[in-house]
Amino acid sequence: LAGCSPFSSNSGAPAKPITPLTLPTRTATPTASTVSSADWTTYHRDNARTGYVADAADAHQLTAAWSRQLDGAVYAEPLVVREHVIVATEGNSLYSLDARNGQVLWHTNFGSPVPLSTLPGGNIDPLGITGTPVYDPATNLVFAVAEVSGPEHILVGVNADTGQVQVRRVADPAGMETAPHQQRSALTLSNGMVYIAYGGLFGDCGNYHGWVVASRTDGQGPMLSYQVPTTREGGIWAASGPAIDSNGRLFVSVGNGETTQGDWDHSDSVLRLSPTLQLEDGFAPTQWQQDNATDADLGSMGPVLLPGGWVYADGKSGLGYLLRADALGGVGGQAQVISICSSYGGAATVGSQMLLPCTDGLRQVLLGSDHRLTQGWVAPGQVSGSPIVGGHTVYSLDGNGTLYAINSQTGKVITTISVGSAPHFATPTLSGNHVFVGTMTGVAAVTIS
Repeated sequence: LAGCSPFSSNSGAPAKPITPLTLPTRTATPTASTVSSADWTTYHRDNARTGYVADAADAHQLTAAWSRQLDGAVYAEPLVVREHVIVATEGNSLYSLDARNGQVLWHTNFGSPVPLSTLPGGNIDPLGITGTPVYDPATNLVFAVAEVSGPEHILVGVNADTGQVQVRRVADPAGMETAPHQQRSALTLSNGMVYIAYGGLFGDCGNYHGWVVASRTDGQGPMLSYQVPTTREGGIWAASGPAIDSNGRLFVSVGNGETTQGDWDHSDSVLRLSPTLQLEDGFAPTQWQQDNATDADLGSMGPVLLPGGWVYADGKSGLGYLLRADALGGVGGQAQVISICSSYGGAATVGSQMLLPCTDGLRQVLLGSDHRLTQGWVAPGQVSGSPIVGGHTVYSLDGNGTLYAINSQTGKVITTISVGSAPHFATPTLSGNHVFVGTMTGVAAVTIS
């Protein structure tokens, strides 16, 4: 397979201990904290992954505020907690920066990241923290998953004010061969549980499966887990991570599986899991076997939760599916299928309006009162990054590291600014009159005026 190395992974290899390189000296007991409207505590701001701030001022001009070089590339979306920008790096660090000027307030490292040369595949070198962290106001902890030597995946919870590590535990479920698994999806938090999804490395190398695991926020007790029941593959890797509805149910997109004949193996799908990670329901396209054979699956973009109990799914094939959240439909049971685009990353939503990260240009899709999907405007083809929305302005990146401000009603470009080379599937963060963007060298801040 493309991108795979002859490295033979061994899940029984002894794991090296985590050696924190920079740990704050202060200690703090986690205490409940409040969240303000300016905070951005999870991927695309909320568990539905809307990426929407209703009362934000619209952009007329974008200007550089500051940039900060860190110890690795930033694939994760920055978080904002009480005017502190929380940034995760492939150097296996979490940073807290002053949102006003980028000054480093604390920096905690969780050990050496894993060199690409020691993995069976992939395209991130080194591999540290890739999935977007999540902040828990109930404990005042920021949770992230770091990949460390072994290799193994470690869930850490650090105090948002001090960077002090309060929770640390192995996040690999029992029986999972660690080396071919990558934690790329955003973490999700609900009702005292942190949810973590796993997929494979670039190249679909080795014996990996899609997994979702869950840990209590205090790091105690057994891990809960769900494994996609395919013989191999079926990764859960979309950058947006699991979406959670008001009932605490998780919706995940699953990539191509090894199976190309016989019974559906729950790959190329949208699955609904209970808060305890029991499989409740699922959907797959009628042509799931062909999708698996041609790598044209639904796994590249996370499910979109829409008003009225609807779910939208899109992926690599160019087809979009409207599903009923309470009855996803099994194989071929969609309410509507429509030719839209190939999408990668995470969408943004404003009510029944979706903004999709299409490879041929950001696209508006509307869910009408008749429960039918229709297409709206299309942005310039180079603007394909996972979008967010503030007021009536959409913010999205192109592949060259240019941030675009786009009118959400017309799709017209308002203004642009270069922020530097950005990783695949990068998505910006909005807080007050600033946009924060992870780059291949650190993080950049842009002022909206």
